[in-house]
This record gives sequence, C-alpha cells and structure tokens, in this order.
Amino acid sequence: MIVNLKKKHRSFKGFTKFYSHNSVVTGTEMNFSTYEPDNKIENAIIWLSGLTCNEENFITKAGVQPLLSDTNTMVICPDTSPRGLNLEGEHESYDFGSGAGFYLNATTPGYKDHYKMYDYISVEIVQILKASFNIKKISIMGHSMGGHGALVLSLNEKELFTSVSAFSPIVNPTKCPWGQKAFSGYLENPETEGGRYDATLLVKSGHNRSDTILIDQGLDDEFLEKELLSDNFIQACDKVDQSLKLNFRKEFDHSYYFIASFLPDHINHHLSLLNK
Repeated sequence: MIVNLKKKHRSFKGFTKFYSHNSVVTGTEMNFSTYEPDNKIENAIIWLSGLTCNEENFITKAGVQPLLSDTNTMVICPDTSPRGLNLEGEHESYDFGSGAGFYLNATTPGYKDHYKMYDYISVEIVQILKASFNIKKISIMGHSMGGHGALVLSLNEKELFTSVSAFSPIVNPTKCPWGQKAFSGYLENPETEGGRYDATLLVKSGHNRSDTILIDQGLDDEFLEKELLSDNFIQACDKVDQSLKLNFRKEFDHSYYFIASFLPDHINHHLSLLNK
C-alpha cells in the first residue's frame, strides 16, 4: 500500500501529517491525517468524523496532539466519504453523499462501486496502519456519524479493535431521520441490510464486547432527542449486560468545544486498554 505524504507540521513531541493514497476499496484518491509522536509507535486510535467533516476537522480542532505526545500511540483520521465523484444526489445535501458516507458498504446503483466506507476503515485503513506504521493494536472512536461508525465497526469486528468510545453518536440510525435518509439512499434493502449498521440493533442481537463502551453526550445537544437517541442504546445494553459508561454532560452541545473538553478522558480510556 503506497501512501503519499502531502504536508507535515511539528506538533509538541511529534508531527501532524496529511496523507493521500489511491484506494482499492473506493476506487478514488482518499485522504487521511495523523498525529505521530516521536516515540516508537506501537498502537493506533482511529478517529471517525461526522457529517460535513473531512480528514482535517479533528486533527486541527480537538487538541489531541499533547495527549499523545509522550505515548507510543498515534491517531489516524480518515475522510468521511469518497471524493471527486458526481453520482446522482451526491452533492445535494449535507447528510447524504459527499462528507456523509455513514461508514457502511452501499448496495444501491452507483454508490455501491465507491461508497464502501465500512470496508475502507476495517480493511484498508487497518492494512495501512499495519503495513506502513507497523501498528500492533488498534482502537476506534468518533463523533456523531463517526460515533455511529466507531460503535458499529467495534461491535461487528471485535477482533480488530481493542477499545471503543464515542462522542454524541447516532446509536439507532434505523429509527432517526439522518439514518433513515442515508440507509434508504445507500442500501438496496434498508429494512434487512440496515441492522448490520445500527449499534442498538447489534447489541440486541448479541454483538457484545467484553470491554466497556465509553460515550459522552451533551445535554444541550440540539440533535439529542431527534437524531441521537442515546436512551435506546442504554436500554439495549442494559438488557444484555453490555458494559457501558455513558456520561450525560450538562450545558454541552454537539460541537468540537464539547469534544475537546472530554477528549482526555477518552484518550486515557483507550491508552489503558491498548497498553494492557
């Protein structure tokens, strides 16, 4: 796997870097960013961003660099969808198409050839980490649509990911407008295919993890009641004894100010399990 370094910036005790590569999975050029500490790197955390975001949002806004600068762990931030295409309906709205890949493998005409973000993360990004960075252990986390992706990938691919956490995740996409719109556009049969990409339904069907799932959710989040549906995931985890730590945070919203406020807790959560 050939990856091309586009630019880098000295950041604390390491470098923030921006890469591109030709993706076999999506059939397009894809971008990702990293923070790589100067220490010998053994582990990685994959960050999945939300709607309208790309590979730059988290790495430039969240303040992750000082949290990892003295560790053996890097972070990698893939883009949120393929780019450079002109598929029907792809650029018409913020919550479908470009910038909104929803971390699934599309099965509808046109989209099925490129919008395979589930395989892009679980196969190609994992291969890049192992082949280009010699990574041993991988954890995964994300925000909103990316929180959905992190939960779904970690529940389906337990052997790949040491730990998982999320900020403001879409936990029950088959029951919310964002998810229903995306699934109906990407999936030929959303009623039957959607369950693989719904964290609440996955937990209910026995896709449990032995470690604790960490989630932070702001109570002033404008999307909480309509789109995020945190209580549905709590109830599902309770029924099957899935260990879950879900912190509701008063006065916090859906923004990167919220993410930056509690990111240290999440990084410590992952490091404690990655270095076990």
